[in-house]
Formats: sequence, C-alpha cells, structure tokens
Amino acid sequence: MDIRTDYVLVTTRGARAMLKAEAKYHLGQVVRHRKHPFRGVVFDVDPSFSNSEAWYDAIPEDSRPAKDQPFYHLLAENGTSHYVAYVSEQNLVADDTGQPVDHPDLPDLFGDFEDGRYPLQFQLN
Repeated sequence: MDIRTDYVLVTTRGARAMLKAEAKYHLGQVVRHRKHPFRGVVFDVDPSFSNSEAWYDAIPEDSRPAKDQPFYHLLAENGTSHYVAYVSEQNLVADDTGQPVDHPDLPDLFGDFEDGRYPLQFQLN
C-alpha cells in the first residue's frame, strides 16, 4: 500500500476521539520541494508537525506551513550537498524525473533504485 496511515488518540473534555492522518507520499518515494531546489527520498513520516518550536519559529511567518498535516523526513540533495530535510506535505511534489538520488545514507535504509523508487532494505523491530 502506498499510503501510510497513523492513528492519533486525542482527549478533549473527557471524550476520546480517534483522528486519522493519511500521508500522500510513501517510504522510498522520490519527492522534490515545491519552492526550493532540492529533492530527496522519504525515510519517515510524522502524521503532524513533530519538530521543535524553535525550528518552526525560524521559518518566516508568511511561509510557515500548517502544523496539522504530514511532515516528511527526507534524505535530501541539492546541487552542492546531501543532508536530512524535514518538509511539510504542502511543500512537496512527486519527482517524476525517473532519476535516482545520490545521498550517501541511502544504502543504510533502502535497496537499489528500481521502478522510480527505493525499496526498504532494513527490518523493523
């Protein structure tokens, strides 16, 4: 299945509600940023913002994404470097170039690039 679904238990005024968050992109998928010139491979997904407030506050206010959407951890690359990026779903699009990403940490998590994606290479506990 290409969509990761997480369930979050929320308690409000003594009542419990189950919220469902669906991620548009899946592990191993190559994506690119809508505004900035980088692309990467999804290696983890948070159902909503789960980084520090300092990180969020460092984003210019007029560019801050909503917190109530999936956020993706990417093994990212641009023209000059490799790094880990944390990006909101609204700022990503699928990369349809068919080209692999050249991040040095990819072999630690994924198999060889095939059919436009990276298959998971590790086992979960």
